[in-house]
Amino acid sequence: MKFTEEHEWLRPEDDLIVVGITEHAAEQLGDIVFVELPEEGTEVAKDDEVVVIESVKAASDILAPIDGEIVEVNEVLVEDPSKINDDPMGDAWFFKIKPSDPSQMDDYMDEAAYAKFIA
Repeated sequence: MKFTEEHEWLRPEDDLIVVGITEHAAEQLGDIVFVELPEEGTEVAKDDEVVVIESVKAASDILAPIDGEIVEVNEVLVEDPSKINDDPMGDAWFFKIKPSDPSQMDDYMDEAAYAKFIA
């Protein structure tokens, strides 16, 4: 698993990358009340805005961590955004992306580096 400075996690799964936000990010946002996910089949470039997330404290955009195609979104989050607060590192993933350049993953932190980053 890799981590971005924007508090996203990326977990390889076969030839896809599963993307969500970290526990730290969920805690900082507070109670999440709304999520807008991208359309499946959307081609995205690194740093494109792909998810809108709103909490009782703030609204945030989640950026695409890598180039690729969104192949699956977690519709459960649209129905119940609070799941992000309950399990941000597990069942509350946002989308799965088929990377066009998997080497972009090399730019991100491992778990130990991320722990230092947020300390």
